[in-house]
Amino acid sequence: MDIAGLIDELIEREGGYSHHPADRGGPTNWGITQAVARENGYAGDMRKMPRSVAESIYRRLYWERPGYAFAAEVAPEVAAELFDTGVNMGPAVATAFLQRALNALNRNQKDYPDLAVDRKIGAKTLAALGAFMALRGRAGERVLLKAVEALQGERYIALAESRPANEAFLYGWLANRIG
Repeated sequence: MDIAGLIDELIEREGGYSHHPADRGGPTNWGITQAVARENGYAGDMRKMPRSVAESIYRRLYWERPGYAFAAEVAPEVAAELFDTGVNMGPAVATAFLQRALNALNRNQKDYPDLAVDRKIGAKTLAALGAFMALRGRAGERVLLKAVEALQGERYIALAESRPANEAFLYGWLANRIG
């Protein structure tokens, strides 16, 4: 799994500076919100934030810290989706999608025990992912990916339903983040 490649693809999708009036994230560059940039030591003008700062934040906060690098060793396509979803919705939400999908796909705990949906990648989540992949293989990984994306899509629609201003983003979320 090439995290540098995933970051390049993500930044290409996110683009450069934006400050959409309906976006609660405020000023954003390379997909990094001003709040996240500030929390990670960047104090400058968001329009001028170097791409390298965004790359470092993506690698640390959205790949290494949530444990997606470990998941990539077992299920690289799923890990790539978790990374992208984590950037867009937060790693805890992305990880919860994985845990819920794994629970729903374990055939009533015949394949591996249910997971607590604690929104963290730990030994139990990695063991369940490994057991799922050992049983289902790469074809199963694509099914797991569909389950994660289904949960993501439902959340996007719920966000648009709960806050009409989010409808400005729904089409792009579905077009660029699902499947």
